[in-house]
Amino acid sequence: QVQLVESGGGLVQAGGSLRLSCTASGPTFSNYNMAWFRQAPGKEREFLSAIFRTGETRSYADSVKGRFGISRDNRKNTVYLEIFSLKPEDTAVYYCAASTRLWAPQGRYDYWGQGTQVTVSS
Repeated sequence: QVQLVESGGGLVQAGGSLRLSCTASGPTFSNYNMAWFRQAPGKEREFLSAIFRTGETRSYADSVKGRFGISRDNRKNTVYLEIFSLKPEDTAVYYCAASTRLWAPQGRYDYWGQGTQVTVSS
């Protein structure tokens, strides 16, 4: 069973950028499709982006296209989420998730990290 640990969150000013990391331990990382979600206070969890196990296919929520970038390094067992032009409304806890299911970017994920807080000040 894979274990996921997110890092890279923090307090940033609006307009800045951030790179979040999610490092996996356990069975072969390249077996997993990976995704990023976020949950803001009082809101439901929101899908942001997903990347296929080999990294050749990516998917983004319409709300973040052009501003978020997902990538992975299977040699380092790590998936990344870069966020550009940060806005106060990006404030949330960001989670990575993993799945061995068929590719379905906004489908079900079986493994989740504990999240990393991102706070954007105006």
